[in-house]
Amino acid sequence: QVQLVESGGGLVQAGGSLRLSCTLSGRTFSRGTMGWFRQAPGKEREFVAAISWSGGNTYYADSVKGRFTISRDNAKNTVYLQMNSLKPEDTAVYYCAASRLSLATTPGGFHYWGQGTQVTVSS
Repeated sequence: QVQLVESGGGLVQAGGSLRLSCTLSGRTFSRGTMGWFRQAPGKEREFVAAISWSGGNTYYADSVKGRFTISRDNAKNTVYLQMNSLKPEDTAVYYCAASRLSLATTPGGFHYWGQGTQVTVSS
């Protein structure tokens, strides 16, 4: 059984920063893609960022490019999302996800999900 546990969410003022962490336990597959998605109230879950197994390939939604950075430490089975220059529209529940695929950027490509962590950005 694979489990993903996110941490690092919270309340921050616009322009501030947060770093989310996600630790994977159980059956691990270090060669898969790890990703972050978010879901705001009344909206569908949307892709934020993804990273390949080696960390050499990263993918971002246009809305976060230049502000968010995804990284991973396979030795610790952990993926991070550094969020800078946060905006009120970044407010959402952020979900960590793991895929057995070498490349995935849509919710359907991910096989395991965390419980989510709330990020609230005040104006």
